[in-house]
Amino acid sequence: MTNGAKTGTVDVNGTKLYYELRGKGPSLFFIPGAEGDAEEYLRVAERLEDDFTVLSYDRRAYSRSPRPAGFTGNVDVEADDAAALLRALDLAPALLWGNSSGAIIGLSLVLRHPEVVRKAMLHEPPLLAGLSDPDGVLDFLKESTANGKVPFLRMLIGDAVYNGFSEGYRTRLEADDTWIRYELNNFEHYRPTDQDLAQVQKPVAVLYGADSPPFFGEAANWLSERLGTEPVTISGGHGSHYDMPEEVAKIIRDLVPVE
Repeated sequence: MTNGAKTGTVDVNGTKLYYELRGKGPSLFFIPGAEGDAEEYLRVAERLEDDFTVLSYDRRAYSRSPRPAGFTGNVDVEADDAAALLRALDLAPALLWGNSSGAIIGLSLVLRHPEVVRKAMLHEPPLLAGLSDPDGVLDFLKESTANGKVPFLRMLIGDAVYNGFSEGYRTRLEADDTWIRYELNNFEHYRPTDQDLAQVQKPVAVLYGADSPPFFGEAANWLSERLGTEPVTISGGHGSHYDMPEEVAKIIRDLVPVE
């Protein structure tokens, strides 16, 4: 399901990335989380396409972007992919929104390729470095994903929301093993230095949901303190872009810097 989006692939950094492009206006780039799939943000993108050129994509090794040889799951490599994709489509500098693992990639993108970023909006990056009980949270994540990614997603967003996904999206999610096999217990250990974070020059908003598990707010506060900003509390939980897309679209509009 692309709902009229322009679709294509680009070859970057030794891999092929599938992307979807819709709308017109300033560039807005969505980086998917554990779903790894462009359709993750479809409900939000449809509400923003009249005001933005919206780019979404399948991360390497997910869905319609094949797994390259030697794939291990690396935050900085994914950030390099994101930068290369923006450049290949001539969409830099872009606003960006990333959720969960996508927010971690977004943070690395700001640090490694600030020239392609206009403003970063990072929703609930699960950074273990910012937690008082990282082992407990990691144990929770491992226990919650013991039966696979789909039961974990259903727990987060509810059966009604999950069952409302397109058949193609559900099929791709059910076939995926990239997040649990390669990225879980890997991305969460990503830890830039305090010095690097203090020197970030691009505007970064760190957000967390009022209904999310408390450790997301703890991580958001930790990161915001090092960036010299204040975290933003928003309605909903970790999957608010699924069940509250209108609210997320409004937040993005509110956070966009005035021209």
